[in-house]
Formats: sequence, structure tokens, C-alpha cells
Amino acid sequence: MNPDALGGAVTAIVADLIAEGVLPAMAVPEVRMERPKSREHGDYATNVALALAKAAGLPPRDLGTLLAERLAGVPGIASAEVAGPGFVNIRLQSAAQGLVARTAVEAGPTWGHGDSLRGRRVNVEFISANPTGPLHLGHTRWAAVGDALARVLAAAGADVSTEFYINDRGVQMDKFGASVMAAANGRPVPEDGYHGGYILDLAAAITIARPGITDLPEEEQLVAFREAAYALQLKQQQQVLELFRTHFDTWFSERSLHESGAVERGMTTLRAQGHVYEEGGAVWLRTTDFGDDKDRGADQGRRRVHLLCIRHRLLRRQAGARL
Repeated sequence: MNPDALGGAVTAIVADLIAEGVLPAMAVPEVRMERPKSREHGDYATNVALALAKAAGLPPRDLGTLLAERLAGVPGIASAEVAGPGFVNIRLQSAAQGLVARTAVEAGPTWGHGDSLRGRRVNVEFISANPTGPLHLGHTRWAAVGDALARVLAAAGADVSTEFYINDRGVQMDKFGASVMAAANGRPVPEDGYHGGYILDLAAAITIARPGITDLPEEEQLVAFREAAYALQLKQQQQVLELFRTHFDTWFSERSLHESGAVERGMTTLRAQGHVYEEGGAVWLRTTDFGDDKDRGADQGRRRVHLLCIRHRLLRRQAGARL
């Protein structure tokens, strides 16, 4: 006995009550079954009596009592009772609950799958941490949430791809490189740099792999440490996520957008479509056109916003993805 079966049983009982003249003819809305917050209130609960009370011309609790009396006789249901203003709480027989478990086991990996999203293409981007340090507990939370979401969408029939957006461009990358370079040269890490113990580990690993790196001119050395540290840190993030069984179809580099000229082309297209405007001496993206809660300033350091807008709403759409 699952929620769909329970909803069908309630719908059938309402139809019987209408046919018997106990209730007037009326449209029956979709019956929703929810898990009560407390197990003391049963296995499932429905507010259908509250939803139908006005059309039925009965107080919600009276209608709920009618439904509960008949639900109690449905095979697989141990008891049904009215609670609160008219909720109907349902308890299942232990055998009925066991049957759901057996059905799931017998069906194997396909249990719970459907085709309600068949034909839809969905790109799920999650975690997308900066490659400037180890993943932390917050990242693992999003790893679990994003992976679960992608699996649910796929089980519903969608063509799902998962993406880690690598923030490998910008000021934070230079600060990261400067921090590792300072540690390798025995100097204090800049105040606005990265101060974790992992910086020392990266510095040691890089100097062992590239013995002459600290002899390079300052500017070349900064680039060399930044790129070497970036590669090591990104590899470590990927290894951690593989151990966590969170797999990505795409690791997308922010740099590649700028190097390919996609950002400039995207901004030109967005301007032509009226999604860019100037206000208060700043350039703004009308991201509310794409479901954002407010427009974003393109010149205020919020590069993620305009890159996501351009990449996901323009470049990906050109590739035929539906997001």
C-alpha cells in the first residue's frame, strides 16, 4: 500500500458516497497523502475532508469521519481516524508496509522510475567550489543534495547531465597562487591570501616536483605556482568527490568561457535582446528575465551571475538543452 494506492482508495470512497447520494455531485481534487510529522499520528494523513467540506455541505470533521469509517475497511489499512480540524490519519497494516518493501526489492533499480519528464533535458550544476582549497562540510552537503536531485530527475525519465563549474579565473586565483608562492619561499602569506595548513602542503609538493620554480622571476613564479597549485587542488577535489560517489559528467572551466570569447558574444546578444541596461553608472543584467529574484550588476564583481546567465540560458540553449 503506497501513497498512490491510498489516494486511489480515498477517491473511490468519495465516488461511492456521491453515487449513494450521501454526498452531492462534485469534482474531486487530487488526493494528497503526506507523512505526519509525528509517527503517533499514523503512517499517512490527508486533508481531503478539508478540501471537499464546502462542496459537500458538511463540517470537515463530519466528512472526515465518513471517510475514516470506510477507509478502515480497505485491505491493508489497520485504522483511520479524524484529527484536528478534519485531517484523516491512516495507519497501515504491517503486512501492507512489508509488501511495499518487497515490491521495491523485486523491482530492483527500476523501482520508482517513471516517464513524466521523458523528453526533457536537464543540466544540474552543484557544489562548484573554488579550486583554492579542500572541500568542506558545506560542499559535501550540496554533493548529496545535487546528486540526489539528479538521480530523482533521471528516475522520472529526464535526460540529466551533472556539472561542476570550476571557478578558475579571477582575483581569488591570483591570491591563491601568491599564498602558495609565499609559503614556498619562506615568507608570510599575504594578509588577504589563503592561510590554511594545506597551503604549506601544496608549496612543499610543488617545490619537490619543480625544484627550480623558486628561481623564476617573481611574475613567472606567481603564474607557475598558481597553475601548479590549481592542478593539485582540483585533482584533490575530484578524488574526494569520487570517494563520496558523486560523479560529474562535466567539469566546466570558467576560463574557457573567456578564452573562447563566449562571454563577449553572449553580452552582445543579451544587449541586442534588451537584457542589459545601464543605471547609476553601472551595467546591469536583467536576470529577472530568467527567473532571478532581482537584476544583477555586471560590473560589481558578480561574475558568476552573468556567466551563468550567458552560459546556461544562451550557450546551452543553442546546444538544445532545456533547463
